[in-house]
Amino acid sequence: MAGDRVVAPGSTARILLAATARALRGVDCADLGQAGPVSRFAGTPDPVRRAAAIRTAGRIALTAGQTAEVDAARVAQWFVDQYPRRRYPGVLLGSPHGGAAHLAVALGMPWLPAGFEMTAHWPQGAVDRPRAAMDHGAAMAGRILAGNPDLHLRQVHCPASRGAMAGATVALAGRWRTMPAAYRRFLTERLAPGTPVLVLEDTRTWPVLDAADGHSFQVGSPASGLDPVDFHPDSHVLRQVLRSAGGDSAHWVPPEISASPGAAEQGVESAFERGVRQWAARRGHPLHRILFPTPEVLSAATADLYRRWLRAAGKTGDRLVVECGRLLDPWQVIRAGLVPYWCENSARRSVEQVEWWLAGSESFSSVDVLPEPPGVRSPALAGLPQWLAVAGFGRRRRALDRTSARGYPVTSVPTRRATEVLRAQPYDLPSPAPLAVADALAALREDGTRHGLLIC
Repeated sequence: MAGDRVVAPGSTARILLAATARALRGVDCADLGQAGPVSRFAGTPDPVRRAAAIRTAGRIALTAGQTAEVDAARVAQWFVDQYPRRRYPGVLLGSPHGGAAHLAVALGMPWLPAGFEMTAHWPQGAVDRPRAAMDHGAAMAGRILAGNPDLHLRQVHCPASRGAMAGATVALAGRWRTMPAAYRRFLTERLAPGTPVLVLEDTRTWPVLDAADGHSFQVGSPASGLDPVDFHPDSHVLRQVLRSAGGDSAHWVPPEISASPGAAEQGVESAFERGVRQWAARRGHPLHRILFPTPEVLSAATADLYRRWLRAAGKTGDRLVVECGRLLDPWQVIRAGLVPYWCENSARRSVEQVEWWLAGSESFSSVDVLPEPPGVRSPALAGLPQWLAVAGFGRRRRALDRTSARGYPVTSVPTRRATEVLRAQPYDLPSPAPLAVADALAALREDGTRHGLLIC
């Protein structure tokens, strides 16, 4: 099956790779119209919400038969084929993060994910039945793993971040245990001799159940903005989440997850990192690992790095854009000479962290904010007043995108909306010369260490 059919539409890794590849070709994201595959029906009656979610799932999810046709090797080839055919001064591999896309573009390098997300049909599903979700997901995983033994499949059942869709489909994150052959060919053919390999790793943890060989299961997600305890059957927060998604907390009986917390779904398999390290050593490429304990750590370090880079090129580095989720455009950021800060999503915690970073940073003359409506309701989400407070840090310009705010949080906005907003920014050309890797790593060590970034 073709890679673009396997990888979930609107998934973070898919959007970030598309945005990075376009920026390296010198174009923006105006053609990226995909929004996230989440429910847009949180305010409608339960039967309507569920029917709408199932119709949406029918357009984006894999059937049971199609899961047996998944070919991770073709997915990897599809990823590398998106990049222009030329020599690169290095490569970034690893966890999906908007800062990784911005860092890659500043360095003139491609970014390749260490895994990809899929969704599969759950015809008789229920958002409030995590045990049934695990059983159904295990069957889907078995079909996928039969033809892809180099994958680990992490299933995530999270009604807080997926809404009613968590009862219509199962979400599977495929993580490579070895570097795919397409990646090895790409690096061999496209990297200049002796250029660096950077591995970015999201080190967040979450309670995980290893349900079967190659298949693991987690209830909830750190990306939801909630804690593991919030998914306990007695949790008041869980009752709110399930009510919004059309479920009933009385039915919520999660499987026993007694194991120690493991890497959350956006992590990198240790075997993948070892394989990259071995390949780099054999080929004479220095390898550097960049580990971030939370997304905002890399976001803050990347924003600080951009400010330094722009100022070294004679620009002000005085205008900030706060991107969110799929609302980003690295090419337009470079074209306008902006400092980018990326929020993983609209969770209150994500927005609080950009507020703290702004409070401790030299002020910006302008702050533009692009809040991505998640398409669901959740007690963990930031309200529009909190987003407005972020924009309020601008000395002269304070802008919250009205289109993104309209209908927030239950609408959905395509990626190209970020392009439309950033195109209106004044040009600041010529663009600065690409960052040298040594300078970038030195700056990340200096500025990132205080945020919690680890480079080794």
